Amino acid sequence: MDNISYKTSSDAATYSVKSKPPGKAGTWKDFITVTKPGILRTNLVAAFGGFWLASQWDVDYIKLILTLLGTVLIMASSCVFNNYFDRELDMKMERTRNRSLPTGRLTPTTVLSYAIILGIAGLAVLFSFSGIKAGLLGILGMFVYVGIYTLWLKRSSTWSTSIGGISGAMPPVIGYVAASGRIDMGAWLLFALLFLWQPPHFWALAIRRVEEYRAAGFPLLPVVKGIHRTKIQMIPYIVLLIPVPILMYAYGYAGMIFMIVSVLLSVLWAFYAFKGFTIKEEETDSWAKKVFFFSINHLTLSFLLMIVDTVHKF
Repeated sequence: MDNISYKTSSDAATYSVKSKPPGKAGTWKDFITVTKPGILRTNLVAAFGGFWLASQWDVDYIKLILTLLGTVLIMASSCVFNNYFDRELDMKMERTRNRSLPTGRLTPTTVLSYAIILGIAGLAVLFSFSGIKAGLLGILGMFVYVGIYTLWLKRSSTWSTSIGGISGAMPPVIGYVAASGRIDMGAWLLFALLFLWQPPHFWALAIRRVEEYRAAGFPLLPVVKGIHRTKIQMIPYIVLLIPVPILMYAYGYAGMIFMIVSVLLSVLWAFYAFKGFTIKEEETDSWAKKVFFFSINHLTLSFLLMIVDTVHKF
């Protein structure tokens, strides 16, 4: 399945799609949905974990709340920008065609204004209460996600998933830097944890939705290189996750319980990934679904354990 023809980004750009007439005006639920609350929840846990790790149980709760607020606002802004720029491509995919923009419940002008307001508010909070470094990291995350990932690589390169992982790894680093005021080994290890986790997580979803992505013109790895190549490329990211909790324990950021459980989770994830090479073709969707949901549990459990098992300052 490696040699698969696919629609180029230029094809997708010139492909004319007429908007569906709005069935009804947008409600407050549409304004929440367009921010992708599932992504926000996951990354809020990560930002909280980063702040908590740097605080070592000596937590400035007011600063923590404000940092989480600023982080969630800039993440929401980035997701709304993503919805705005992808609105025509979203019409071509079963998974996204019922979103607020493709259906016309929200207008492009409204969504763009909403994204700008959220972004300005989020950066104002971070710069004012979390520090200049945290604010600059917020700008970096937004720029990578909106400018490099959404507008450029997502439409032109299989590298979109890997490079886009930079923005996805920002929330815990923002939290850590807001609490500590520095970018040190702890910040880099948190970055590595999220950055390495994202590509195999997303590629599992992309394998399940490969035909939808092909129809929409997104040159993702399974569309361009095929399912088998995607399975191969997932392996190094998962394997490289294994030493991260070991290093977090060795450098005195988290305890042994976190290290052992997180390593075991990564090893088990690697086992499921390798199992993908032994299954029949008709089992691919079921396998990818299992890998995708395991990756969510992996991240959630790892961060919860990291929070509980953070080394005390005193």
